[in-house]
Amino acid sequence: MGYGGRMPEHALLATRDHIETVWEDEIVPALERYIAIPNESPIFDPDWATAGHMDAAVALVSQWCRERAIPGMTVDVIRLAGRTPVIWIEVPGTGDDAVLLYGHLDKQPEMEGWDEGLAPFRPVRRGDRLYGRGGADDGYAAFASVLALECLARAGVPHARCGILIEAGEESGSPDLPATVAHLAGRIGQPSLVICLDSGCGNYDQLWGTTSLRGMVTGELAVEVLTEGVHSGDAGGVVPSSFRILRQLLSRLEDEDSGRILPRELHAAIPEDRARQAETAAAVLGDALCERFPFVPGAGPLPGGGAERVLHRTWRPALEITGIDGVPPVQTAGNVLRPRTAAKLSLRLPPTVDGVAATTFVKTLLEADPPQGARVRFTPEARASGWNAPPMERWLEAAVGAASEDWFDAPAVFMGEGGTIPFMAMLGDRFPKAQFLITGVLGPGSNAHGPNEFLHLPTARRLTGCVAQILRDHAQRG
Repeated sequence: MGYGGRMPEHALLATRDHIETVWEDEIVPALERYIAIPNESPIFDPDWATAGHMDAAVALVSQWCRERAIPGMTVDVIRLAGRTPVIWIEVPGTGDDAVLLYGHLDKQPEMEGWDEGLAPFRPVRRGDRLYGRGGADDGYAAFASVLALECLARAGVPHARCGILIEAGEESGSPDLPATVAHLAGRIGQPSLVICLDSGCGNYDQLWGTTSLRGMVTGELAVEVLTEGVHSGDAGGVVPSSFRILRQLLSRLEDEDSGRILPRELHAAIPEDRARQAETAAAVLGDALCERFPFVPGAGPLPGGGAERVLHRTWRPALEITGIDGVPPVQTAGNVLRPRTAAKLSLRLPPTVDGVAATTFVKTLLEADPPQGARVRFTPEARASGWNAPPMERWLEAAVGAASEDWFDAPAVFMGEGGTIPFMAMLGDRFPKAQFLITGVLGPGSNAHGPNEFLHLPTARRLTGCVAQILRDHAQRG
């Protein structure tokens, strides 16, 4: 590397060869060991501090990074009392400028439904795909970030001082991160560029930049009508069903026919530039936006196509019930009118809706005037505001476009994402003058959080090269 403008082909090939070799010989084996560690996020594993899985993942990733040939690099594990650990990697650079790169190494729970031969904590390589929980979401991020900087060091290419922050609580809403960032404030500095590798891509054919992220409210909605279960033949028609009352309460929030979230307080105006980006993304993706999901025969997507479908999953609220308590399995269900039904709600919020205010609103909405005097409680579990990226400066837009052309042979595409990265909203508030590149490898079929999650290895390798090139262009801007 080390060239202004587009990279000469010989330099591109040399960098690509190194990336290919390191990924195949060193990163994939390390990721296989990482996938085998059941380091579920603290919200899913309350005993994480004593179980040792998180410590094992931190030790694996930090040791791999320490062994890389990058002059002056330091790798520290930050452990604040009672909080999840953070890996902080610092690579010196030229000048006073700084870049912050971000990823996480905690995982979602196992989830049922993995195909034969696959399992959440069993790494399986099938062609270009590395299956297992956490490889794509986003255990690869630390390895890719460090390798990108190693490529620059090998080529003698200047770059700004870079800090890489790998947290262990993102899937729990990053509750420990504000304290850790405050602790590291002097070392983080005031970055002019933030690169996050925890997002998605619409396809595996080009570089995708995430321009917005939805917020989230999760919690348990519990309905109790009895102190114990009773014979359904005796009580049916007299005692109200806790399940029916729960359905009534959910209808305050969601239209059951269309899935539309009803309260206007949970909606937001869609900016014109995001609507235009949605049109471009829809034209690139076509039907692939729906075909990526494993519908059963006869089932299909909700109404609305094109840009509207993109906006439905990026700028409009949506509800899913991700868990049920108080309901026995079908095989052991007797003729009992159950005393209690509880559901875990996962409500996605538009990027500009405040997560704290939305949580208060949802709790008030669901608990007010309980039907038939039932005992109703909504207990919030996690909440996060979304994020809408600041306008992209010309140098970054050009750098992202050039990187996509050089590494994917296709133009870059920008689109919002439907998921949540709590860290981004916090960083946006903390560093209002910074530019942001949010990207990732979670493309069609990769199925983060679900069964058969996989990392698309060619995309991860190309993205590594893109990060290196954008760090170079950042140092050369202006």
